[in-house]
Amino acid sequence: MLIKVCGMRDANNIREVEACGTDWMGFIFFAPSARNVTDRPEYLPVHARRVGVFVDADFKTMTEKIQEFGLHLVQLHGTESPETCLKLKQLGVEIVKAFAIRSLNDLKQTAAYTGTCDYFLFDTPCIGYGGSGKSFDWNLLQHYQGKTPFLLSGGIGPDSLEALASFHHPAWAGIDLNSQFETAPACKNTAALKTFIEQFKTLQL
Repeated sequence: MLIKVCGMRDANNIREVEACGTDWMGFIFFAPSARNVTDRPEYLPVHARRVGVFVDADFKTMTEKIQEFGLHLVQLHGTESPETCLKLKQLGVEIVKAFAIRSLNDLKQTAAYTGTCDYFLFDTPCIGYGGSGKSFDWNLLQHYQGKTPFLLSGGIGPDSLEALASFHHPAWAGIDLNSQFETAPACKNTAALKTFIEQFKTLQL
């Protein structure tokens, strides 16, 4: 079960979060976000895979960030087309396409991206993009019949262990953690994060 921590920026915090046992680390390249990354941190994760998060960015910008940050994955949160996903894959990165889930109709959107993405990320709808701190109705995902593995996102925090333990789906691949573990935007509480990750890894999923 993959553990992704998103919204990273500070070099020391990156180093500490990586030591907590996270598998992926997300860097947000979206100017309106409070977690937007403008400069390359002095330290980037070596053991955790680097994920670049974009919202309808132009292809040139994404290519530059892939090279500058040595990204392993690109996570797309806007209206990016399946064709864009395939074009990015040709650069040697894996693709994560995010979908805000309000209803069954939102799940139907995933069909067009089958075969173009390596993972989906199911998130909570909110004004703007990301960081709502709230969860959505995970029961909707029982209607997802696709083969593309997905990550759960949106409001997962220290109090989510019971809900995660009771959630089951054959395509569930991991979780995405962010605002519920922050002391400030882009700064994670590593003590709380470490405890949560240790407890999550003991769950019988």
